[in-house]
Amino acid sequence: MALPIDLCEPWTPTFTCALPTGAYAVSGTALEAASEVLYAMSGRQFGLCTITVRPCRQDCWGGSWPFAANWWQYGVGQWPYPALIGGLWYNLACGGCAGDCSCTVVHEVALPGVVHDVTQVKVDGVVLTPNTDYRVDNYRLLVRLDGEDWPLCNDLNEADTEVGTWSVTFRTGRPVPSLGQAAVGVLTEQFTKLMLCDDTCELPFNVTQLSRQGVDITFLDPQEIFQNRRTGLYLPDLFVNTYNPHGRTQRARVYDIDAPYPRRVGTTT
Repeated sequence: MALPIDLCEPWTPTFTCALPTGAYAVSGTALEAASEVLYAMSGRQFGLCTITVRPCRQDCWGGSWPFAANWWQYGVGQWPYPALIGGLWYNLACGGCAGDCSCTVVHEVALPGVVHDVTQVKVDGVVLTPNTDYRVDNYRLLVRLDGEDWPLCNDLNEADTEVGTWSVTFRTGRPVPSLGQAAVGVLTEQFTKLMLCDDTCELPFNVTQLSRQGVDITFLDPQEIFQNRRTGLYLPDLFVNTYNPHGRTQRARVYDIDAPYPRRVGTTT
């Protein structure tokens, strides 16, 4: 399953000023536009996406006998297979494997992507209780805690409210920091004024210099502003310069497939 790479939903704004009269008609569009601008300018690193998955059983990795040092792959609806792990024999059942740091079988499911939090797990249409029925390890492993196994099958022909089905709804991504919420609030205010043709809109236009009543005001060229990842507004520019000072187009990723990967228990709330 490919995770979304674009902005999934508008950011939650913190407004520093009251919106102008008539803002309700355009504020939703203004918020979406402001979120898209700051999402791109900050390197596409903030924002949460809500995903619902219907897990299909993924068993322990492995091959065929006699490669007992590997995980054992077993078929749908069959009896558990024996596996030699760390010098001990285990009968692996559906949805459970013994890892290097556990002497007992752990009933878990690997979710796609990095999990920020799990909002709902349903089995046979019944909603399970977090931290009682399940927890999340390593930001992606959904571990069963109530002594039950994850279901052997998932009837994808039925809705997840029916018997014989199960689903997991979770959020992935990085939450927008407080400065980002304030920044999107300020930019939303200005986009709202722009859409209402409000003369008090502070977004820069194609005016480079203005003289009025003895006061000279100079505006930067808007093409130059956005090329340098600036909006001309204090809080939005402060946010971008704080979290993306080098103007990266997306968040950097580092992979080390050879490094040890210790288990981190309870990585979401």
